[in-house]
Amino acid sequence: MNRTTARPEEVSVRELRALLDADTQLTLVDVRTTEEVHLDRIRGALHIPLDDLDAAIQARRIAPQTKVLVYCASGRRSLTACEALASSGYEDVWNVTGGIDAWIGAGYPTESSIALSDEQRDRYSRHLLIPQVGEEGQGKLLRARVLLVGVGGLGSPVALYLAAAGVGTLGLVDDDVVDRSNLQRQIVHANDRVGAAKVESARQSLEALNPDVKIEAFQTRLTHENAEQIMGKGWDVVVDGGDNFATRYLVNDVAVKLGLPIVHGSIHRFDGQVTTFLPGRGPCYRCLYPEPPPAGFAPNCKEAGVLGVLPGIIGTLQATEVLKLVLGIGESLSGRLMTVDALTMQFRELRLGRDPGCPACGDDADIDALVEHPSIVGCSTS
Repeated sequence: MNRTTARPEEVSVRELRALLDADTQLTLVDVRTTEEVHLDRIRGALHIPLDDLDAAIQARRIAPQTKVLVYCASGRRSLTACEALASSGYEDVWNVTGGIDAWIGAGYPTESSIALSDEQRDRYSRHLLIPQVGEEGQGKLLRARVLLVGVGGLGSPVALYLAAAGVGTLGLVDDDVVDRSNLQRQIVHANDRVGAAKVESARQSLEALNPDVKIEAFQTRLTHENAEQIMGKGWDVVVDGGDNFATRYLVNDVAVKLGLPIVHGSIHRFDGQVTTFLPGRGPCYRCLYPEPPPAGFAPNCKEAGVLGVLPGIIGTLQATEVLKLVLGIGESLSGRLMTVDALTMQFRELRLGRDPGCPACGDDADIDALVEHPSIVGCSTS
C-alpha cells in the first residue's frame, strides 16, 4: 500500500484487515445509511452517513491528523466521502475497495445490532411472533448469505421463499437463458423475459418481491476453474439446484473442502429427494452416490420431463432446511434422505451414514487432490 499523491487512494479489504489486526492507529469511517449499518458493520468503525459528512467535518468528529479509511457497501459512496475529506484538508485518506461487500466476501467478521425498521417489522411480523425466530432470528436472516447453484426448477422456489423470508444476500449461479419451456415450473421467471439471462430474470423478480434482499449474480457455468472462487465468497449455506451429476459432485467436493453446508435437491418426472450435507458432521454427496450412473441412466428434466409442481415441493423443503440452518433451530436432514413420490404422495426417509472410504470426506480422503484433479468434468447448472 504505497501512497504517492495527496488525492484519495485505495486500500483492499485484505490490507484493511492487516491494519486492524496490527492495531494500527487509524479512523475507520462507515458512510452507509443507518439501516445498512444495523445489519452489519466492521467492528470499531465510526458511523457517519454520507449525507451528514459535511457537518461531521465542520464539527471535527474526525481528527484531521489521523489516517482515515472510509468504506460503504461497494466503494462508490466512500470514494465520494474521501474526495470531500481530502478537499477539506485531510491529507491521509483512503478508500476501501469493494466496501463491506468485499469484506464479507473475503470471509472477514462483522458485527450487527438488531434494529428493524417499521417497514421490516411489518414485513416480517409473522416471523417476529415465532419464539424460535423473533427479532434476533430475523436479524440472522437479514445478515445471511446463501448461494444458489442453478436458478431453474429447484432454484426458483428456493430463491423466492428465501427472499420473502428476508435472507439478506442471495448468490445466483447460472449461465442459461430463459426458455419458454422453463415457464411450466421455473416460477421465478416470466413470459416477457424469454431469452434473458436467468440470473437477471431472477434478480428482477426477487428485488420486486423484497427490496431488503441483495442479489449477487454469477452469469457463468460452474466449473472446476471457478467453483472454489465463487463458493469461497463467505456464504453461510449452498443450495444445490443443479440438474446433472457433474455439477452435484463439483458442488459437493468444493463445499467439503471449504466446510460449507449443502442443501441438496433433485427431481425426476414424479420423484424427488432432498437432504442436507454438513461437512465434518455427517455424510456428503459422494457417501450417498460414490460413482455417477452410466450415461443416459438418469436423464435430466429436459430429457425425461418433470411434473411442473414437483420442483416446488422439493424446493420448498430445501428453503426450509436453509432457514433452519441459518437460524440454528430444529433438526436438519443431515444423515437422512427424504424422498417423495408425487403419484402416490408418499414421503419416505432413508438413513444415510458417512462412508469411511469416501474419496471426499473419508478417513484417508485427499480433498485438495480431488478438487484440483477431478474425475468428473463439464459441469452445467441449466
